[in-house]
Parts: sequence; structure tokens; C-alpha cells
Amino acid sequence: MNNIPNNSILVVDDVPINIKILLEILTQAGYRVSVAKNGKSALEKVEEAIPNLILLDVMMPGMDGFETCRILKANPKTKDIPIIFMTALSEPVNKIKGLQLGAVDYITKPIEHEEVLARINVHLELRRTQLRLAQEEKMSALGQLVAGIAHEINNPVNFICGNLIHAERYIDDLLKLLELYEKNPNSVTPEIKTFSKKIEVDFLRQDLPQLLSSMKKGSERVEQIVRSLRLFSRLDDTEYQLFDLHEGIDSTLVILSSRIKATTARPAIEVVKEYGDLPLVECYAGKINQVLMNLLANAIDAIDEAIEKQESNASEPTPTIWISTKVSSDRKSVLIEIADNGVGMSVDVQQRMFEQFFTTKPLGKGTGLGLAIAREIIVEKHGGSLEVDASPGEGAKFAIAIPIYQGSF
Repeated sequence: MNNIPNNSILVVDDVPINIKILLEILTQAGYRVSVAKNGKSALEKVEEAIPNLILLDVMMPGMDGFETCRILKANPKTKDIPIIFMTALSEPVNKIKGLQLGAVDYITKPIEHEEVLARINVHLELRRTQLRLAQEEKMSALGQLVAGIAHEINNPVNFICGNLIHAERYIDDLLKLLELYEKNPNSVTPEIKTFSKKIEVDFLRQDLPQLLSSMKKGSERVEQIVRSLRLFSRLDDTEYQLFDLHEGIDSTLVILSSRIKATTARPAIEVVKEYGDLPLVECYAGKINQVLMNLLANAIDAIDEAIEKQESNASEPTPTIWISTKVSSDRKSVLIEIADNGVGMSVDVQQRMFEQFFTTKPLGKGTGLGLAIAREIIVEKHGGSLEVDASPGEGAKFAIAIPIYQGSF
């Protein structure tokens, strides 16, 4: 099983020789390693940066490994970190105690090189699989929910739209009949005159067509939203299909429209679209929609974060997302660029942003899987590329390249 580069591991041990051995083993295997020499230091380390896995010694002065594990598992921020105990205590009662506290495994000292790596790889892969399944289940449930809502809305919307056509014709006929009455004053009775005055016929004649026009526009908008929901809900693709990427982008923007609107903290985000003449692309449409959703939602988050960090007297540029599409020069791929004038990224964040579990968002707002899955969808499932160009405070630009054909058409 291959290591995922840059996975971070916290080693907690008070014996220098053990630390030295583990540092050598793990560093050579491609892991980023940090060290804590006691339980208290370990708790401080995880507050600074969440590791992907913790190797925790049981017997330490002061706070032992069991107590350290108990505190870590009681903290919502750290409770899901896999913990592997390291101990010379081989009695079953000690192992059972550690597992009951939430540890995932035991390594018995003296430390064996291959055993350490094998156990670490297994538990990191299990954690990745767990989070991936949770993310896929979440997206699948979202797709089913969206598809269900779209289906339920579709019938009454079709009913309204279909009847508005007839209502326009009927009302037009009634207004013409009203004109005929007015042209023949002798046929208008006092009762008709009184009622006409009561309902303000002149105002009604002007306002009713405008009212119908507004209703028609509203129903067309609902139809557009339903189409977008249906398009976006294609999350369980089992085979490639020809897909209009512009439809995918537009449907995603409709889903995110409430987040794009003005808030108490900022004006509405301006979306600038520069669409090229694209062919239909052979792809997993729902998966591509998932990537677009992730990148656009991240762009909105970056803009909101930038505005939060602005000083009150600073000039505030219009929050903007730029989306451009074109065909590559060799005519074999389509290129999509999504840029924003948000908070940007440091070099360190750019280097780690596609790692699984890595996130700069606060607890509860990010799993660290979104960009990792986006890259997997584009690179592994479609043979394309996903790159980023960003600087702190200067916004970010994601560049996607997707082959036009995958070989099925």
C-alpha cells in the first residue's frame, strides 16, 4: 500500500532513542513528523496543527498515554485522529484499556521498522476510506434530495406555466370586450359604470398585463431553477456521457445564488463569465458538477474571508469571480479557469491543498476532502489536470483541463 506524500504524524514519546528511530523510519517513508516528549506537549501540538495520525507512548511521566488519549478523544476537534499506542506492556488488559479509550491499534516495543509502516499505512488508508465514503454518501444524498425536490416542483410549475398562456389570452379578450363596452356608452348601464369606477378599470387595464408579465417571468425563473437542480443532481454517473460544461457551470451558479447575493458584510459577488465555443465533453457529468461546486463554493468562502480581514478604512474592490472557458490549442481538451479576488493562499497552503484531510477552515466547516476529491475526479477519472495559481491577499485562480473525448464516442 503506497504512502500518501506529506501525511503528518505526531510522535509522542519521552525516550530519545525511540524518537530518533521513528523519525528516521517515518521521514524516509515520506511522512512529515512532529515530536512531543510528554502528554501535555502533545495536546499543545495538536492545537497548533492537526496531524493525520498519532503514535502515542503509554508509559510517560506526568500525564500517561491513556490519559492523553482520553483527552484527545473528548475534544471534537481531535476525536477522529487515529491513535496507535506504543508500549512494552503486552498484557491484554492494557491493550483492551487503550482500545476502549478510542485507540485504533497497538505497536509493541522494541519497534519493528516494517510493522510500524504497515500499521500506519493501514490506518491512514482506513481513515481516508471512511472520509471518502462519508463524502460520497453526503453527495449522493444531496443528489437524491435535489432530484426529488426538482421532481416535486416540476409538475406544479408546468401546470402554472401552461395555464398562464391561456390566462393571457382570456384576459386579453376580456380587455377587448371592455373596450367595446366603452365605445358604446348607450349599452353601459349605471350599474356597470358604478362597478367600473369601484374596481378602477383604467388602472386595472394598465396593471393587469404587467402583473401577468411578472408572473410569467417568475414561473420561467422557477423552471430554470428546476432545470439546474435536475442537471446538478446527476451525481451517480456510471458511464461517460456527452455534457455541456456551460450548463454545468450555470446550474452550479444557480444552486449557489443565495451565497452570491449581497449580505450585511459585503455587496453581491459579481460573476464575470467569458465563455468560449465549447464542444460537448465526454465525462462523468455529475462528478464534474461536484468539482465545479467545490471550486465555486471555495471562491465564495475566500472572498468572504478577505472581506472579514479588511480594515474598516481600506478600499473595498468589488467581490468578483471570473469564469472563462476555451478549447486548448491542440483541440484535444477544454480549459476552465475559475478565479476570485479573495484572501488568496500562502505557498505552504498551495503545496498541501490537494492533500486528503488538509483544510484551513475552522472546525465543522471543512473536512479537507473537497479539493483532494476534485483533483481525483479531474486527474484520475478524466485524465485531465487541476492547477492553482495564488498569492496571499491576491486571490486565487484554478485552471482545469479536461480531455474532450475519453474513447467511448
